[in-house]
Amino acid sequence: MKPDWITPDWPLPPDVRAICTTRSGGGSAAPFDSLNLGDHVGDAPAAVAANRSQFAQSIGAKPVFLHQVHGTDVVVLDPATPHGARADACVTDQPGLACTIMVADCLPVLLCSADGAVVAAAHAGWRGLAGRLDASGGSMGVLESVFESFSRKVRVTPSLFATKNIADEVSVWLGPCIGPQVFEVGPEVREAFCAAQHFTALAAGKFLASLPGLARQRLASLGLRQIYGNDGSDAWCTVSNPSRFFSHRRNSARLGGSGRFAAAIWKI
Repeated sequence: MKPDWITPDWPLPPDVRAICTTRSGGGSAAPFDSLNLGDHVGDAPAAVAANRSQFAQSIGAKPVFLHQVHGTDVVVLDPATPHGARADACVTDQPGLACTIMVADCLPVLLCSADGAVVAAAHAGWRGLAGRLDASGGSMGVLESVFESFSRKVRVTPSLFATKNIADEVSVWLGPCIGPQVFEVGPEVREAFCAAQHFTALAAGKFLASLPGLARQRLASLGLRQIYGNDGSDAWCTVSNPSRFFSHRRNSARLGGSGRFAAAIWKI
């Protein structure tokens, strides 16, 4: 692993690994310098291919890169799953396959079962987090969708009197994203969540939104309590740390493009 990459501080089972890359370690030229893993941002295809190959060699597993569209679809990975599946989350119980999410301001979310049998990753921008209304009138976002798929594969441990809640068997890590100090949004974003919590009002009808705060709220509503990583502080902010993280909001208008870093989790 590259020294600058983030190894999640997270009590994983011994046969599970997780990593979050940064800008360092690759061969792409500016503004994609240097470890850009996104093949859809205008970078040279050969550079992206070399960066992805380097990433795979570094982790010792096969990362599966999705075609992310800010939606809620989930793909279950197996050894035959190709790159480019149209989804914003993935789940697997197969060793050697890395559930991989690319980001450059959106929130990467990694999940792991207590026994290490199942891992998952989700791409959580505000659209994916807000999702859509389901038949019961509740909201079905990408975190609800990935937890539903994840739960189908988790083996819960029976106790003497009852079966444990699946949520008790799952831990979650939140990676770097645009911070609540700089994520300025319009009223439509606040309205999509039907709540004032995790939004701070600014002038002219604008708001500052907290992606990690909104994600933690959604995860808690699913019964998930073991949540680690991004707490909304400056060190996790992609916009505020230009030497370490790619940022679409910071760089695309000013420099003409931004690369993508990745968060991944896999069974060995």
